[in-house]
Order: sequence, then C-alpha cells, then structure tokens
Amino acid sequence: MAHTSNRPVDWVALVTENENRLYRAALAILGEPQEAEDAVQDAFVKYLERAPKDVENPAAWLMRVLVNGCKSRLRLQWRQVTQLPEDLPAPSPEEREELEELWQLPPEERAAIHLFYYEGYSTREIAAMTGVAEGTVRSRLSRARERLRKLLGDVERSNYESIHGIL
Repeated sequence: MAHTSNRPVDWVALVTENENRLYRAALAILGEPQEAEDAVQDAFVKYLERAPKDVENPAAWLMRVLVNGCKSRLRLQWRQVTQLPEDLPAPSPEEREELEELWQLPPEERAAIHLFYYEGYSTREIAAMTGVAEGTVRSRLSRARERLRKLLGDVERSNYESIHGIL
C-alpha cells in the first residue's frame, strides 16, 4: 500500500505562517530551544502523516498536536528543566528577571499563560488543545497570575529596597 501525504498545495506557506508561533509556544512550555525545535518538527510531521484531509483550520490542528507533544515530552523522566538560556534576547536586565520568574511557573501554567496572552486563544480553545476542562484552564491562569504577582512583587520590592538602601 502506498503512503499518501496530507501535504497541502501550499506547504511552504503553511510552514512559514506557523513555524514561529508554534516555536514560541513550544519554548514557553518546554523551556529549551532544542526541544522546542524538535516539538515543532514533530508537529509538522504528524500533520503530514495523520491530519484529516478536510482539516478546517490547519493552524489550530498544528497547535493542538504541538501542545500534546510538549506535554508528552514533559512526562519523560530523563528531561530536566534548565534555566533560561543565555542566548535568548532580553533587552534589559529587568525584563530578564521577569522572564526568569515566568520560568519558575509549572509547565501547565506557563502553557496556559502563553496560549492565552501571547497566542490569543480563548480558555475554551486552550481546553480543547490541552485536553483538560475549561475550568481547569481558568484555574491555571488564575494561579499563574497570582504566582507572578507574588514573584514580581518581591522583585519590585527588593529592587526598591536596594535602590533606596532599605535592607
């Protein structure tokens, strides 16, 4: 039996339009550039191999597959989350500190924050992508916001105290 591909007529456009968005989402979830690249490649390969011929929204299908692939990667026992890589662009030290705080969130909360705020997905869409209830997504967003408020509040307070010599 011959293998058939789901390759769309304009494969280059599909990849070009989605690769950066998928990479940012994978990096937000996984925290490592090499793993994020692998996850994006896996999502495109799965599209070619498994996507239904009549996919209504290829970008949403790819994001759902990517998120599920990232969740699978996070379950691997050998995987260790590392600090934010030094080669990522961070224009200022203050922004760098905020990114470090974001990386302290659990992967599920990082994923919810990224998909909601950076990708613009609704809680319903995120729930469908991640396979959890919509209420769970809202809870994760709420917990992540609260943790970030506390983490960033402590950073701002310590910056203020060190600037004004109140230690």
